[in-house]
Amino acid sequence: MFLEKLKHVTTFIFDVDGVLTNGDILASDSGEFLRTFNIKDGYALQLAVKRGFLVVVISGGKGLAMQKRFEGLNIPEVFLGVSDKVSVFNQLVTKYELHPDQILYMGDDIPDLKVMQLVGLPVCPADAVPEIKAVSQYISPYTGGKTAVRDIIEKTLKVQQKWFDEQPDAADSSK
Repeated sequence: MFLEKLKHVTTFIFDVDGVLTNGDILASDSGEFLRTFNIKDGYALQLAVKRGFLVVVISGGKGLAMQKRFEGLNIPEVFLGVSDKVSVFNQLVTKYELHPDQILYMGDDIPDLKVMQLVGLPVCPADAVPEIKAVSQYISPYTGGKTAVRDIIEKTLKVQQKWFDEQPDAADSSK
């Protein structure tokens, strides 16, 4: 049933902290909050964009480094500093005329819960909180920031026979 649902996915929506990162934030003396991103997740994200999927980031976190990371991966829709994820989600559904069954959302904590209840395929990393695991139709064996994103994108693209890249560019995931 789960693999069948992957056949209909056209849109990936991801939270950042705890999904695209491990959830740790390093606070610098200058006041910046630093995060680390996994290069394998980056490769999968940019490949999904190349394959025509709508890739979206919605996060309560914000920062110039985050924005630059997502721009480098050519992610078309990035919403940072968001307090109402449902409102942003509804705008996206209207803008792109999306049906919930086409949307996969990966979240890890309570701020993701309401949106996850609106999509056709809610998923989460292995270290998500229990409430998120309870509504998820797939729990990646990988934790946030440690290729959970790669896992779900790769599964989706493989099911849709869009995974293999004939001419991969080694620089694609490191931007």
